[in-house]
Amino acid sequence: MHLILLALLVICALAHPAYAVSDPAELLPNRQQEQRAERIGGELRCLVCQNESIEESNADLARDLRRIIRQRVAAGDSDKQVVEWMVARYGDFVRLRPPFTIVTAALWGAPVLALTAGVAVVLIARRRRPAAPDPLTPEEQRRVSELLRQ
Repeated sequence: MHLILLALLVICALAHPAYAVSDPAELLPNRQQEQRAERIGGELRCLVCQNESIEESNADLARDLRRIIRQRVAAGDSDKQVVEWMVARYGDFVRLRPPFTIVTAALWGAPVLALTAGVAVVLIARRRRPAAPDPLTPEEQRRVSELLRQ
């Protein structure tokens, strides 16, 4: 029984890379090109799914994009050319790890700046608040008591 389960586990583990491509006709005959296509597809975001790579997604658009990637790899395009082709059509959003630019720096820096500005406003507001009055002296307390009795 344990041997059967172990054999099933090994078969599933070895078959795992085949799950990425739903249609065997999508696979490239050259194993090196297929590995390149899988690596490129793993770096690109499925535009339909939430944070899933093209290689992992089962969406129709992801399937079409996998075919395009494999066609371009088979045509001799470099990895960089394939990625640039995708970015030219879909923008930097198609990359799972977009490049660091001024725009991405602003996106990452804006929350930090907003938090810093908020803390600064709170600190300045607290400093400008008037200080609590000094406590009454015994003489002043006596005088207030007299005035309240009248």
